[in-house]
Amino acid sequence: MSTVSEGLSAAGLPASPAGPTTNLADVDASKEIVPLWQQRLRIFFHNKLAIASVIFLMLVLLFCYAGPLFYHTNQTNQALALTQPFNEAPSAHHLLGTDSSGFDELGRIMFGGEYSLSLGMLAGVITIVVGTLYGMIAGFLGGVVDTLMMRLLDAFLSIPLLFLLITLISVFSRTTVFLIVIIGVTGWFGNARIIRGDALLIKKLEYSQAATAMGASKWHIIRRHVFPNSMSNIVTVATFSVADAILFLSTLGFLGLGIPAPQTDWGTMMQNGSVQQSNGFWWEIYPTALVFVLVIVAITYVGEALRDAFEVRLLER
Repeated sequence: MSTVSEGLSAAGLPASPAGPTTNLADVDASKEIVPLWQQRLRIFFHNKLAIASVIFLMLVLLFCYAGPLFYHTNQTNQALALTQPFNEAPSAHHLLGTDSSGFDELGRIMFGGEYSLSLGMLAGVITIVVGTLYGMIAGFLGGVVDTLMMRLLDAFLSIPLLFLLITLISVFSRTTVFLIVIIGVTGWFGNARIIRGDALLIKKLEYSQAATAMGASKWHIIRRHVFPNSMSNIVTVATFSVADAILFLSTLGFLGLGIPAPQTDWGTMMQNGSVQQSNGFWWEIYPTALVFVLVIVAITYVGEALRDAFEVRLLER
């Protein structure tokens, strides 16, 4: 080291200052390693619209499920509702007025929201579970099995979903359980295609091929490799599936094929309110429609934020 310094001095160049040298290994070791879940939370909370949407959805859930505990109205006794004034304008006694059947409109929004949100979430769960299993099995097994499963899926996709729902509901009874099942088992077709694409990609990666070479079973590879590495798309698709289920349920209700009375949902309420809108009874449609649209938009923003949170390219290396 002294020889190098003397040579630099002789050449008229400044010698390197004495002191401890920097070790690159120490720099890397001193760098803070942020856990993966914290990185995802940071990306999610960076989206202000998503945070506002989560807060709004929590308020809607409290409004629909806890609101009736404080705002007491009759929503199940049709005979008692007939004793109340019909189409009454908002007042101190009925904050959003009454509908054409005498039910309190504000209480009706809470009551209909319970059914719309509950049925939508349950149908969304069925949708994502069936679609995930179908897509993973088809994509991972490949070959003839994948071809047959995809051709069957193409046959389902060739049928308009709304037409299929209307046909099935017209044939069978419109019970709550039936609506949940029928929306769930007819809404997974697009989800299965997305998950199948992930399975096709992941099974070709080195760690999946190494596990296969070591004798791991196909179920083990799906459970330990394909499923965890498809979680980003699964979470995103699950969020949008809930919004789609709520939207389809409301569409059926608007067409008069929703939950039978005295139960109701937001779609049925909007259908009834649209009939009364021409008479100037705005409170029977606009509040319900506003809540419905905001809920769908909020779920969409949350789904987009979750997609970004699970995006590998946005995570720190």
